[in-house]
Amino acid sequence: MLFIKILQYIAVIVTLLTGLYSLIRPRAIKGFTGLEASSPHATTEIRSVMGGTFVGLGLAALLMPTREVFMTLAIVYAAIAVIRAISMVLDRSVVQSNIISLITEVVLVIILVL
Repeated sequence: MLFIKILQYIAVIVTLLTGLYSLIRPRAIKGFTGLEASSPHATTEIRSVMGGTFVGLGLAALLMPTREVFMTLAIVYAAIAVIRAISMVLDRSVVQSNIISLITEVVLVIILVL
């Protein structure tokens, strides 16, 4: 049980770090996500949507470490994974970074629901 809790907190830390990275280095995520901070507006969108969402989810799980909050985080990752998988087929974007992201999201869902 302790091992599972450690894994869950690692999932939360990954979430928080993903958000912080997007917030602090919005131009650097292009190499992995393909999103380009090509204008001040685009930079703000990356910081607020990607950074803010993941920072908020990570902080919520750290500050209120309840089963419900961890399940909420799992639901968010599950939704991202399902939409990513569908989009990869529809958009013909089955590329390494999307595959890695999809696998990561599925693993995080599994860890968070344990």
